Amino acid sequence: MKEPLNERERLYEAVLELFNKKGIKFTMDDIAKELGISKKTIYTYCEDKETLFLETVDYCFDGIKEAELAVAGDESLSTLQKLEKILGVMPDQYKDIDFGGMYMMRDKYPKIYRQVALRLESGWDVTISLIEKGIAEGVIRNFSVPIFKVMLESSLERFFQQNILYESRMTYQEGLEEVIRILMYGIIRGDSIQRPVA
Repeated sequence: MKEPLNERERLYEAVLELFNKKGIKFTMDDIAKELGISKKTIYTYCEDKETLFLETVDYCFDGIKEAELAVAGDESLSTLQKLEKILGVMPDQYKDIDFGGMYMMRDKYPKIYRQVALRLESGWDVTISLIEKGIAEGVIRNFSVPIFKVMLESSLERFFQQNILYESRMTYQEGLEEVIRILMYGIIRGDSIQRPVA
């Protein structure tokens, strides 16, 4: 059973909830109202909205890393199943959050935007070890892991740079799952693959 949230975690969860409802336009007053506390109490935890948002980014990514470790430790899954799940892992409480709206932060909150990009680029140890295990098992062909990593990172960063998800009428989670399907399984149907002529 999961431990109850402490006050700081409740604050981060409120930020995520309000971001989902209002995008980056939520205020400290909105957070106070959401939690039923005074704005003065919020300022005992952080000095301003940007600092609070930066901490929330780390809180969110730490939650994703915890979920990755849970998948990696699930002995009922094959290496390929673990890899696919880890690449698209999103804790249940974040699945309805519209991360596609992050592109709006690039100009107004560049520090937060950079922090998201930094967290996307780091913490690949579990994923890389699963890829290496899959190659050793013979279920994944030998390929350039750095190129794969750059392709996935670039795709996710693009989601945050433009409103491509809105234009495609996709949630962040749906876009992420589509990217992973293409990266792992390609775009060619298995029965359509033609062998080169000898």
